[in-house]
Amino acid sequence: MACLPVIVAGCISVRPVEGPVRLGKIAAVNGPRVRPDHVSEDSRCPKDAQCVWAGRLIVRVTVLGGGWSKRIDLTQGIPVNVADGSLVLVKATPSRKTSVPLVLSV
Repeated sequence: MACLPVIVAGCISVRPVEGPVRLGKIAAVNGPRVRPDHVSEDSRCPKDAQCVWAGRLIVRVTVLGGGWSKRIDLTQGIPVNVADGSLVLVKATPSRKTSVPLVLSV
């Protein structure tokens, strides 16, 4: 399990619910529940470096509805249609730094 809290916003109803959730934990987002499973890609520019490209963060999540579930990849800042609305990976912490690698525990 990684120490990478992510904020997922659900736009299923008029007002989105968002909040940090760690990998493997479940967050409720106005109806469905979302469980970030793992980081598929983290090519974000480190906070303490100058980059030509900002990079991107992709997190594989499982969306759990009433009697269904669906695995999708969320790319930071890009909405994905799910059920009656959409989900957005808003941000992840900690920010990347050249001197601090992302720590994953298995």
